[in-house]
Amino acid sequence: MSSIGTNSEDLVLNADGSSSEIKLKIDGTEKASISSAGAFTSTTIDATKLTGALPAISGANLTGLTSSLSGLTDTTVSASDPAVDTNPSATGHYWINKTSGECYVATDVTTDDNVWTNVGSGTGNVVGANTVDYLVIAGGGGAGSRWHGGGGGAGGYRNSYNSETSGGGGSSETALTFVTGTQYTITVGAGGAGGTAPGNNNGNSGTDSSISGSDITDVISTGGGYGGGYPNDGATGGSGGGGGGDSGAGASGAGTANQGYAGGRNSGSSGDGAGGGGGGASEAGEITSGGYTAEQGGDGGDGLASSITGSSVTRAGGGGGGAGAAVGAGAGGAGGGGSDSNGTANTGGGGGGREASSGSAATGGVGGSGVVILRMATSKYSGTYTNAETPIVDGTDTILIFNSSGTYTA
Repeated sequence: MSSIGTNSEDLVLNADGSSSEIKLKIDGTEKASISSAGAFTSTTIDATKLTGALPAISGANLTGLTSSLSGLTDTTVSASDPAVDTNPSATGHYWINKTSGECYVATDVTTDDNVWTNVGSGTGNVVGANTVDYLVIAGGGGAGSRWHGGGGGAGGYRNSYNSETSGGGGSSETALTFVTGTQYTITVGAGGAGGTAPGNNNGNSGTDSSISGSDITDVISTGGGYGGGYPNDGATGGSGGGGGGDSGAGASGAGTANQGYAGGRNSGSSGDGAGGGGGGASEAGEITSGGYTAEQGGDGGDGLASSITGSSVTRAGGGGGGAGAAVGAGAGGAGGGGSDSNGTANTGGGGGGREASSGSAATGGVGGSGVVILRMATSKYSGTYTNAETPIVDGTDTILIFNSSGTYTA
């Protein structure tokens, strides 16, 4: 061993018989070394201390460098566009179509259902299927006039969300698949008017609600059946209307399969009976058997609850049947059915039959208007709609509520 310098540890020449090494130490701390093979090793090089021109240095041993975009781990150069099942490792992956010049960035990463947003000069984002759940409720039926009138049936109830049932004991329906750029028409049905007085007149059925588009099978919910005036039958509808209150005469209206239940009627034999309740989404209207001055009108059938908007709301209850003042009109079914009153707007509730205290000229209750609700993944939501309420965000989904007719463009 030999050393050079005023401090014998500053520059050390070391030979061990097989190799030689020059070590540079400053104040006893090694800063660099040069082996006999010419390899230079430095523990610390302060770039601010390097001055003058550096000689040409080969980069052959440098790692982590690439000479092309295709060599980057988060970039793909291809002769084609990405597809929804092109699975990048993370959002931000950059895709270049070297044939068309279009460029895409992965903005949502879900296995086999990715979203590639076009950032080139053209159009056409690459997105997967837009699955849309729905709740479609038609307008409720109007009740028959005066205190014999049957309650109006609730509007038809169709639901695809989260395995929740549809009306009339129907199972949950299959969600829709919307296509990007396609406009879908939303129709919200009005409630039927009540039967006019004086006179014992039928109400009017509610109108249908629907989702329609060029590439889907339309989803149509049937308007609620009207309540019959004394002594008339209730009408068939999404849920059926209650029969007018002539004992044994006014038949109940039937409900529509997978949408709602039948209305009630008066099954007595003494005449001048109380009106039957209108059918609801989850049960039939109540059947009465007594006279309109001796028995309360039939209760409307209850509706169904859904959490499609993020909280549980009950809709599509049937209207109560009419009766005399001493006994009163039947209760409206849970979910907007009227009791001696109109059905609740945007629930599809049936209009209520009247009680005698409403006056001999009392017109039957009006059915409640319907509603259409769409729920979809926020990553697929376009933001393009007309006449919907302010969108609701629930977790990873966006919900649109249509209380009147409008459109949605996917």
